[in-house]
Amino acid sequence: MPNTREIRDRIRSVKNISQVTRALQTVSASKVRKAMQAVMNTRPYASKAWQVLSHIASQPGHTNLHPLLASRLEEQRILVILITGDRGLAGAYNSNIVRFTLQRFNNYPVPVSYITVGGKGRDMLIRRRKEVIAEFSDLPAAPSFADVSAIGRLAVDEYILGRVDKVFLAYTDFINMIRQVPDIKILLPLDVSAVEGRVESFHPSGRGASASYIYEPGEAEILDEIVPRFTALQVYQAILESLASEYAARMVAMKNATDSAVELAAALQLEYNKVRQQGITNEMLDIAGGVEALVKGLASQS
Repeated sequence: MPNTREIRDRIRSVKNISQVTRALQTVSASKVRKAMQAVMNTRPYASKAWQVLSHIASQPGHTNLHPLLASRLEEQRILVILITGDRGLAGAYNSNIVRFTLQRFNNYPVPVSYITVGGKGRDMLIRRRKEVIAEFSDLPAAPSFADVSAIGRLAVDEYILGRVDKVFLAYTDFINMIRQVPDIKILLPLDVSAVEGRVESFHPSGRGASASYIYEPGEAEILDEIVPRFTALQVYQAILESLASEYAARMVAMKNATDSAVELAAALQLEYNKVRQQGITNEMLDIAGGVEALVKGLASQS
């Protein structure tokens, strides 16, 4: 049985851990709100871009206006952008999205290459000997569009150059503070007729998509600017959704860790009290035994 000093040191250690986990819980709760606010801030531009794309898509021959709108008849290679976190302490967040992605693409009929966002996903894929053509890690806690635009540009370049025939986006969809769901969307080719295929479903107000527009300088020039940026915006919003999911998962994990630490500290305190009480009882028994022996000795002498 451990002595009182060992138990007291362990109680102090557990309480220190609970302070750290409680601080991480508070920080994660604050970062979730910031990440979701960043998602909301991207919606005005995304909604207007979607409105323009939807209108152009209603014109005959729209798939010939831009290569990112044209589907390829035969798939020879695909690319997956996998978004995970750089750090742990988030429960099963990282392992869930990696396992979900590998279940989808492990037996895919054509070769699959990966772009990883986050160190955890990169390490897991490399350990499984998957082809990782690029990795992006150590992003800022609140990334801007400029911080992640290179990811979208790389995916666009791979598709335009014909190195891949389809690009998928694997990320974690933030539902609420308790529920985060791994999801996979088709990023390229951009199918403007499939609203459900976007990270965020945009529903432009009014009848703008069915109105008649005259574009300046022209539809092709506008698409050259909007389509790559809209693709990069989809990656950016997926990263923000994943960040919110990661912070929410970390908040829940740290709350559970804090509760467990508090319970363990209480159990250790009870054990400490029992050991201390047992020590006091043993000392009292020793004293009583000594007194009794002394009385018997005096009685025998008399």
